[in-house]
This record gives sequence, C-alpha cells and structure tokens, in this order.
Amino acid sequence: DFGEFDADGKPYHEERFGKFCHPNCDCGRFMEIGNSVFMEYRKTEQGTFEKLPQRNVDFGGGLERITAAANNDADIFNADVFEKVKEKISALCHVRYEEEGHNGIVVVGRAGDNYGMGAEDMRRIYRVILDHVRAATFLMSDGALPSKSDRGYLVRRLLRRAVRFSDHLKMSGGGLSQFAELFIDVYKNIYPNLEESRTIISSAVAREESDFRKVLKREGPKLSNYIQEAVFKKELDAAVVFRFVTTYGFPVELIVEEAASRGVKVPVQEYEELMRKHQDISRAGISQKFAGGLADHSEKTTRLHTAHHLLLKALQIVLGSVVKQRGSNITSERLRMDFSYDKKMTDEQKQEVEKIVNEKIAEDLPVIRSEMAREEAEKLGAEHEFGQKYPERVSVYSVGPKLATQSDPQFGKTYSIEFCGGPHVTHTGEIGKFKILKEESVSAGIRRIRADVS
Repeated sequence: DFGEFDADGKPYHEERFGKFCHPNCDCGRFMEIGNSVFMEYRKTEQGTFEKLPQRNVDFGGGLERITAAANNDADIFNADVFEKVKEKISALCHVRYEEEGHNGIVVVGRAGDNYGMGAEDMRRIYRVILDHVRAATFLMSDGALPSKSDRGYLVRRLLRRAVRFSDHLKMSGGGLSQFAELFIDVYKNIYPNLEESRTIISSAVAREESDFRKVLKREGPKLSNYIQEAVFKKELDAAVVFRFVTTYGFPVELIVEEAASRGVKVPVQEYEELMRKHQDISRAGISQKFAGGLADHSEKTTRLHTAHHLLLKALQIVLGSVVKQRGSNITSERLRMDFSYDKKMTDEQKQEVEKIVNEKIAEDLPVIRSEMAREEAEKLGAEHEFGQKYPERVSVYSVGPKLATQSDPQFGKTYSIEFCGGPHVTHTGEIGKFKILKEESVSAGIRRIRADVS
C-alpha cells in the first residue's frame, strides 16, 4: 500500500490502480511471490477422491520472484543473470530494455529508426527473447536439440519464436547463438554441463536460426497471404495452420500472433484435433521402439550391442570429443546409432572408423562389467548418452584391461568405458567383422550410422 494521498485526499494507489484493486488483480500493484499448496487428495480412476498416504504443504515460491522481491523490483528480468544478454541485445538493436522514448514510442539509436511501439511492447519482446533462449539453452544441455519431434520440437518452437521476436527489434541475423553463449557464461559455475555442451549448443542455435530464416523468407509471404485472405471472414483455416506447423516448422504461437495482429482468429480447437490425429499416427509408427535401444537379447543383437561401444569410441578418435551418443536402436539385422556431429563424414573418415573397430575386434579385448557409484564412473570418464539421467549406482562396461581407478597403473589403457546395462559379449573377438552400411543426417547437428557385423 502506498499509504499516501494526493491533493484531493484520494489515495495514490486508487489513482494509479483503481478503487477496487485487490491482491489477485493483474494491474501490477501486487506481485505473487509464492503460494501454499495443500496436497491432501488424489483422484482415482473412478473419479472419486481419496487421502494421500503422505500429505504435504508445498510453498510454490519461484526463486526469481523471491529475488525480485528482495531487490524491491517486480520485474524479474532486471535480475543480474539477464544483464549481459540484455546489454548484447541493446548493442544489436540500439534500444535499451528500460527505454521510454517520446510520447510512449521508442525512437532511438540509428538515424531514422522508429520501432513504432510502446516501451512496454519493446520490453515484452526483450522478455520473450531472454526467456526462450535461456530455456532452450538449458534444455539443449540436457540433450534436447532442435528437431521435428518429441522434446526437440519444444526447443525448436522456443528458438523460432525468439527468432521472430528478434526481427521486431530489427536485429541482424545470427544473434541468438551469442545470447546462448552468454547464458552459459552466467550459469556455467553452477551447471558445469552447460560449459561441456557449449559447442553443441552454440552450433545448434546458430543452425536453427539460419534454417528458420530461410523458411521465413521462402514460406513467410505465403502465410501472410493466407492471413490477409482470411481478414474478411476473420478466421484462418485450421488446415492451413496445420500445414505451416507440420510441414514448414512454424510454431503455432507465431501463427496465432501474426493472425491476431490483423484481426484474424485461429480455430485452435480444430487445429488441435488435426494435430491429435497426426500424433496418433506418429505414435503408432514408433510403438516399435525398443527398451534400452535393444530389440532382444539374441546372440546377434548382443554382438551388435558390443560393437556399438567400439563404434562410439572410434568416432570420437576420428571426429573428436564433440561426438556424443544421441540415441540407439539395435536389432538382429543391424545397429543404428545417432551421434552429435555437424558435418557429413568423408569416405576416408568412415573407412578409418571401420578400421579402428575391426582392429579392436581382432585384439580380442575383454569386455568387463563393473557396478559403482555414478560419481566414480564419471571420474573414470565413462561415456553415457547425452542428456540421459542415471541413478546413484550404475552399471559400467569397459573394453580392454580391467576397469581400474585413476591410481591404478592400468588406468588409461582401457579402450572404452560406458554406462550400460548390457548384454554384451565377453571378448571383442566374438563380434565378427564390422561394416558401416550408411551414414546420414537425422536433424541439425545429429548424424546417424547404420552398421552390421558378420
């Protein structure tokens, strides 16, 4: 409560926020820092409620909202974690986050620049960019790179919406990867995996921005025409929305915003129904996915699974440490491995990888399983699927001399060490001759190898 009165004896808060302002009002006078959530019941399949075995009270306090309150500033985007990125955006668009401008319109920076928007609109654009790029950066550090499906699609939507909003500030292309790297600098001491993934994240953001700008240039005018044609009936065809989302990768939020700017509605319910049908078909197609990447535990599948370990290490030797496993699928006919790398492999590189794998098979190295604490395995440098979460104790397979601690003279002589649950051959000589069948692109920054053994 401001607790003071104007010259007419009217409280300042009434003058600014209205007479009937209350704590749940959206006028800006109050800010929610947290709330108490009483978790007491659960809903059964029959639709009734029963008491939880363990009842809790949760304080729904957001860390950044608490920080904002401590700073006596309701705008969480004024927290120090955003400062470096805000400064970079300002340098690229020549308008500051706090800018007020003349008569509510921002007119600053280069001669003739008129952003034609109120300061609050400009701040909203800043906030979308800051929020989306930071969220995407953390998601990518956990292994979710931009793609057409699953969690990668969420990252793609965040980045593409950030690209579109950056255009509103007339920024030159290519800025988003710089923002991602600045966020890594801010958080890397608390989240070391951000620094470990820096190259992967920066490359993925730059590629996604570049790809979407090409799509915008090619397909953007078509969408604009569809929206313009829909102005008379004030509603965009759901099939058009569906096509631009699924075929061209336009985030649906962008289409809704673009249409709304011209008074056109998007039939969200009809669009969502089309998406549900599309997803049902997709789910039917992937229902054959295998647990742990394995179709079965047959002798051939087991040989291929162990060859998979040899292949990953060989790829890292030939292409560099940037290579991380991004998924696998192994049947008795072939192995398939997805890995992070942003270029097509040359014939020479594929031949070298094959050569290394077959050399290790010929050496008939022992394949040994060890169980240990996750932290100990990480200290030993055990490879694991990028972004995968593991329990406190893990199963680790090593190829070569018996897995040892760093103080053991045998340490470092092991060819490969990986988190894995098995099954595997006992010696590499059991695998047979290894052959790469195909190497191809899966998505931005992700390659795929199909291989077999005989």
